[in-house]
Amino acid sequence: MVDNNQKVLTNAAGIPVPSNTVSKSVGKQGPLLLEDYTLLKKMAHFNRERIPERVVHAIGSGAYGTFTVTDDITRYTKAKLFSEVGKQTEIFARFSTVAKSKGGSDIYRDLRGFAVKFYTEDGNWDMVGNNTPIFFMRDPIKFMDFIRSQKEHPKEHWRHDQMWWDFWSLTPETIHQVLWLMGDRGAPMGWRHMNGYGSHTFSLINEANERIWVKFHFKTDQGNKFFTDEQWRKLQGIEPRWAAKDLYNAIEEGNYPSWTMHIQTMTDEQAQNFKWNPFDLTKWVNVAKKLLKTKCSYSATFLQN
Repeated sequence: MVDNNQKVLTNAAGIPVPSNTVSKSVGKQGPLLLEDYTLLKKMAHFNRERIPERVVHAIGSGAYGTFTVTDDITRYTKAKLFSEVGKQTEIFARFSTVAKSKGGSDIYRDLRGFAVKFYTEDGNWDMVGNNTPIFFMRDPIKFMDFIRSQKEHPKEHWRHDQMWWDFWSLTPETIHQVLWLMGDRGAPMGWRHMNGYGSHTFSLINEANERIWVKFHFKTDQGNKFFTDEQWRKLQGIEPRWAAKDLYNAIEEGNYPSWTMHIQTMTDEQAQNFKWNPFDLTKWVNVAKKLLKTKCSYSATFLQN
């Protein structure tokens, strides 16, 4: 008999573990087992406790909050997260810039990261995305080359515009994302006034074990606002962490930011017969029906980096 009121020890992914103080062994005197995931994970965590700067998304801010279901989509998914209207789930969200290293500006013209961790009964669910529904490439082997083009020159140690324009011009599939980046949406007015997107095509599984393809969109309830080129260039010299301060001050004043989450769906048959590849990350197809509008509020605690 399981006592539902008893606290359960879990690992970082939210999966229950029997103990984090005793290793698995072959009998009392036998050798330890490589199948002991908890032991290996604990050792790996210890070996990496001095966390180096991220290669990308080094500058960021986050906050805890809640996710509230407002529309019934149980015909599309059996995930407990969406089990009933009104259900609330604790979450943590992190917003970030991509290319700049620590110490740089968080209002620089750049893509923004938009990641949400949902603490659900089924385990922790991470929705990692950006503030655009598309990306520069469809093949991940190009990602490392792209990021290197955004970083400082290895000899001169400053960024060269021609480095990223060389990559973009030699990779025609990037043009859709480049147009987003170099337009107004490349300079959002802080974290609160931008949308978030899961970007990739994911899947939902319902009670009949049927698969439905889905995209996730988080639309800001504060409205989209953007800096002019002159504004962000001036502000990053005066207050390089303008976005972090804006989010922190809003939360401190009780002006809690929120986003409404929408989903777009497509059946497996529709995906197979669609005129474009629905898994192509360089395209955004605005034809699927919006089925869920769900509130995400970030209010409890602010964390920077």
